[in-house]
Amino acid sequence: MGWEGWFSIAVTTLCFSTLALTRYSADIVMVGGLTLLLLAGVLSPEQALSGLANEGMVTVGVLYVVVAGLRQTGGIAWIVQSVLGRPQSLRFAQIRMMAPVALISAFLNNTPVVAMFIPAISDWSKRNRLSVSKLMIPLSYASIAGGTCTLIGSSTNLVVNGLLIRETGTGGLSMLELAWVGIPLTLMVFGFILVGSQWLLPERVPAISRYDDAREYTVEMLVEQGSKLGGKSVEEAGLRQLPGMFLIQIERQGQIMAAVSSYEILHDGDRLVFAGVIESVVDLQKIQGLIPASNQIYKLGSSRQDRVLVEAVVSDSCPLAGKSVCKGHFRNFYNAVIIAVARNGKRVHQKIGDIVLRPGDTLLLEAHRSFAEQQRNSRDFFLVSKLDDANPPQYHKAMLAMMILAFMVVCVATGLLSMLKASLLAAGLMIIGGCTSGREARRSVDWQILIVIAASFGLGSALHTTGAAQSVAVSLVQLAGGSTLISLSLMFAVTALLSALATNNAAAVIMFPIAVTTAENLGVSVMPFVITLMIAASASFATPIGYQTNLMVYGVGGYRFSDYLRIGAPLTVLVGLTTVLIVPQLWQF
Repeated sequence: MGWEGWFSIAVTTLCFSTLALTRYSADIVMVGGLTLLLLAGVLSPEQALSGLANEGMVTVGVLYVVVAGLRQTGGIAWIVQSVLGRPQSLRFAQIRMMAPVALISAFLNNTPVVAMFIPAISDWSKRNRLSVSKLMIPLSYASIAGGTCTLIGSSTNLVVNGLLIRETGTGGLSMLELAWVGIPLTLMVFGFILVGSQWLLPERVPAISRYDDAREYTVEMLVEQGSKLGGKSVEEAGLRQLPGMFLIQIERQGQIMAAVSSYEILHDGDRLVFAGVIESVVDLQKIQGLIPASNQIYKLGSSRQDRVLVEAVVSDSCPLAGKSVCKGHFRNFYNAVIIAVARNGKRVHQKIGDIVLRPGDTLLLEAHRSFAEQQRNSRDFFLVSKLDDANPPQYHKAMLAMMILAFMVVCVATGLLSMLKASLLAAGLMIIGGCTSGREARRSVDWQILIVIAASFGLGSALHTTGAAQSVAVSLVQLAGGSTLISLSLMFAVTALLSALATNNAAAVIMFPIAVTTAENLGVSVMPFVITLMIAASASFATPIGYQTNLMVYGVGGYRFSDYLRIGAPLTVLVGLTTVLIVPQLWQF
């Protein structure tokens, strides 16, 4: 091994150490390492950029578009509302949450799945008075475990499979081949969390509560004619336990019910008056069967999918200050409709149309997308701020989105199409079918993760072409004394350690050439090593930085770094022992 090999090892070590010990983002660190290798002449430009054309990396990016279609049609929200229910205990809540998360993560990339479940689980825990810190780490771990069950469950699986196809020239793994080891591991993870979380998961309070010092709005909603809410009680409709939101009264055929019982049956056309914080007002807009009570909404002249929610603070120079919303003709003046009003952080005890606007009032508006830019520097408002992800789902297209997902899974499972072709077709159908727009499809892709994956291929290529991977593999074989089982165990341990210190995809790509070379030196099949590599790279339970989903729940659950180590380290050991025992039985050496 020449200086190029030692330089490649040094750069790789530097990247992993920087990720583990600093707060620099993974994409910057990995691209920085790739730049050093390129400048030193260890890699050619073609080798450095080869990751951008990798089939697994492209598939990961395309799957974000598929998930965007499910999210924007309410498909995921429907699944969450249908399966979570009302738990009777913490353990029951954990299993009710983990089972669907693992199942969905087996067929969708687990990172966007967790992103969609975090707000739902946060609200669910508040409604049922459960500790969110007892649910967030189990949420992440369940998604990781579920992702090991199929080829498309984790970006790591897709990336390693892409490397396997390139290395062997075969078709790679089938859609459900990993289930033989993934399902036992998932059940073991479930059992460990249910038994051990009582002692190993601490009671934490998130550092920032979304309801601290919040503005309280008044908002009116109508029960839509013919909706599924008609005939349900307030509690059955999920309107009693909205976090940060209270149902003040119901107006029905001119009569007002001020003290609303949980058992009150909703009727079509009921006008519901709520008081609550901005996040809950946005959530109300997404409940199927509820529509804004203002008739002005339907006079804006465009689809609600083409409009946004905006917060605006009335200034003392606003021409409508001192006039009521109705008499001031707010909609005609600004081409926007007031949905809710907050004054001095408190709700206003009047119907929106009768409220006389004052300087300092905070308005929640539904407006065209251009409103924020047009009014940002206007003297009429002190502040104009657009709310992200506030569009109501297109529930009427939820079934179409679910059918597209099922079609994609069937095509891959039956071998009709490759994973890349099936995901590209599904993403295209999502856009053509109107489940998501081109603009939202572009926004849905997590480019940071894709850059990390692409840069990792460059580092892996450097280790392979310079002979560094060969040297490390020989060292592993020598350390194992030529034993295939011990070599497999060392492969799992090293990969899991790298994944815990840096990122799972980077660890998988860098360890792949080492796995292949180890198998060749031992004269055995590469498949047990590849499968073990997939599982080990995904077994990032011990640190928040090892896996994207761990980092996503870190702040929401109010966790500390040591919390992951306490529950994740023993779980990683159990997963490793189980993997090393099961894999050689299913994929022979």
